[in-house]
Amino acid sequence: MNHYETLFVVKPTLTDEETKAQIEKNIAIITDNGGEIVAIDDMGMRKLAYPVEKNERGYYTVVYHKAPATLIAELERQMRYNEDVLKFMTVKYAKKKEIAQYDKMVAAVVKKNDAPAAQPKQEEAPAPEATEPAAEPAKEEA
Repeated sequence: MNHYETLFVVKPTLTDEETKAQIEKNIAIITDNGGEIVAIDDMGMRKLAYPVEKNERGYYTVVYHKAPATLIAELERQMRYNEDVLKFMTVKYAKKKEIAQYDKMVAAVVKKNDAPAAQPKQEEAPAPEATEPAAEPAKEEA
C-alpha cells in the first residue's frame, strides 16, 4: 500500500454536525475501500487564498492514510460529486525520503492531537470561604 495525504476543504456554511458528518463520510470512503487511516489533522476554519464558489473561508481537514492506488480514484470521484466539498488534493509519497517526511508529519499531528490530553489537569484550589460582612444596625428614619 502507498502512503497518501488527502486535504479537503468543506463549505463554511455547514453546521458543526454537518461538517463532522462530511469528514466522517470521506474517512469512511477510505476505510471501506481497503485504506488505513494513520492520522487526521483537523485544521478548522481558515481563510481561502481566493474565493471558491463565493466562499471566502473553508473548513480544512488533512487525512494521512495508507491505501491501494485504486482507492484514490474512488475517493476523488466521491469528493468531486459532493457539493459540500469545495476543494480537495491528494499527494502520494513513494520515495524513501518522501516517506520519511510523511512519517515526521504524521508524528507531528499525533503529538498535536495528544498534547491537550497529555497535560495533567490542575486541581482547582479550594475557594476561600466567603465571610459575610458585619451587619450594620438598621437606621430608622425620623
